[in-house]
Amino acid sequence: MPTSPEPIEAVSQRLDNFLTEQLLYAAALGPEAEMLTRSGASALRGGKRLRARFCLTGWGAVRPSPTGFDDAALAVATSLEIFHAAALVHDDLVDNSDTRRGQPAAHRALQSAHRESGWTGDADTFGRSGAILLGDLLVAWSDDLLEEGLRGSPTADATRRAYAQMRRDVTIGQFLDVAEESAYTVHPDDTHAERALRVASYKSARYSIQQPLQIGAALGGAAHAQSDALGRFGHDVGMAFQLRDDVLGVFGDTAVTGKPVGDDLREGKRTVLVAYAREAVSPQERQAIDRRLGDPALDAEQIGILQRTIVDSGALARTEELIAHYARRADLALTEAPLRADAVEELRALARAATDRAA
Repeated sequence: MPTSPEPIEAVSQRLDNFLTEQLLYAAALGPEAEMLTRSGASALRGGKRLRARFCLTGWGAVRPSPTGFDDAALAVATSLEIFHAAALVHDDLVDNSDTRRGQPAAHRALQSAHRESGWTGDADTFGRSGAILLGDLLVAWSDDLLEEGLRGSPTADATRRAYAQMRRDVTIGQFLDVAEESAYTVHPDDTHAERALRVASYKSARYSIQQPLQIGAALGGAAHAQSDALGRFGHDVGMAFQLRDDVLGVFGDTAVTGKPVGDDLREGKRTVLVAYAREAVSPQERQAIDRRLGDPALDAEQIGILQRTIVDSGALARTEELIAHYARRADLALTEAPLRADAVEELRALARAATDRAA
């Protein structure tokens, strides 16, 4: 049966229904199970539902005519949002982040719950252990909802293959990101931007946009030419999306992004923005960047110094040019693509929303 034509509203309703079932199940297991399940529900609050929207758009782009979202498409799209929440819980743990979407990160919230409950032992250790398990639970939930959506579907195998590829790629991409914070020292400076783009491709571009589009298209029975066009468009929009994230991670407004100004600098992210800055400055200035980057105690003045270095080196302008390049190439991928015309216009609107944003 078709559901609401508004994707965010429809996905949010599907997610609420799923979480209600999980909370009822956990309540029967006791307060500790309920604590973990409520932490999962909290991790799913907020966000732009970008992956779900691209999944539904990919599904609709290959359909003969617009018919609204059926239950299968909604379930698969919603499962992507649950998987994304799992990735964020683990990502915040790896980065030792305090906040996510303007509220305490999952491991911090679990630490507080341990203290408030008056339990014995180290609250920080409990929070970190609990967050690992919470991420695992969210992955299991995403599988549950995916399989619910694929039950009886003639395109189930193709959809599972696309979903599995996404999971492999983003896991490798996350590790590449972690490794680069240490591995950069043994690679020439002029290769750092290319290596950062590799991380952006696997950690974000494929996962955030390209593969959600292709998962939705696979569910909808896409032909090869349709999946190819969506893939080329999605990868380039995804690259622009991640580069915009890199800019916001250094220059974003905390009130809008929900994260402290310059958080990527404190975390030591070896982004394209940083690589371009290091290429353009003197050896002494490069050493100064390396000394400051990754220091969790950086204060506002030190963040300001790094921000000015990035701007004065031309790295910010160069990154903005690269964002525009990817956005133009993504638009070209849609030219004469064998997709519904209304879907092409929606894809172009989503591309603008993904790249021209403040959060």
